[in-house]
Amino acid sequence: MRHPRFGRAEPGEEDPNARSQGEVPRPGQTPSQTIGPFFSSALLGRGRDTPAPPGVRGTRIRVEGRVLDGAGDPVSDAMIEVWQANADGRYDHPSDRREDAEVHGDFHGFARLGTDTAGRFRLETVKPGPVPGRGNARQAPHLNLVVFARGLLDHLCTRAYFSDEPEANAADPVLAAVDPPRRDTLIAVLEGARQAPLPLVYRFDIRLQGGGEPVFFEF
Repeated sequence: MRHPRFGRAEPGEEDPNARSQGEVPRPGQTPSQTIGPFFSSALLGRGRDTPAPPGVRGTRIRVEGRVLDGAGDPVSDAMIEVWQANADGRYDHPSDRREDAEVHGDFHGFARLGTDTAGRFRLETVKPGPVPGRGNARQAPHLNLVVFARGLLDHLCTRAYFSDEPEANAADPVLAAVDPPRRDTLIAVLEGARQAPLPLVYRFDIRLQGGGEPVFFEF
């Protein structure tokens, strides 16, 4: 089989790209070697802007923030992927088969968000419930976030916990493994009291490097 783009031959097969003097031409640049952004045209705006559409059971919340670079300037073309559990702490995933946590209607737990020219993003969803951790540990309610941006050779993984869950946060095994001075970089801060029927509003900024940079995890 030949590579569909470069026509490379298998061992023992004549290479159609080889020149008469035996030189094999170098392949051109592949998409994986280029750095976008291509997010707005290719990956956003496909009905995946919320993990929990209106009507899904749970407390409605809104998370607002900005993606900033190391100089504090807005990143206007970043994309954030969100993966979360529902209000009962269950993921919409085949491997989550727990019977003590219900599946909620149209909840699918995944979203893609883009930033605007000021680096701002906004997530509308339901507040996730606590989820199981290793052993008998219980993880506090949180959002799993993956950040893509121009200039990043790889995506960045972080979490957003909630400031109004102090007891759950104190017992969370992931937060406990983070140096205490940096734990606040993983906390989405509640802004004011809720005014029903409006959602709870949290603030969570993501600085890609420098002071205030959140803890990024490796998986």
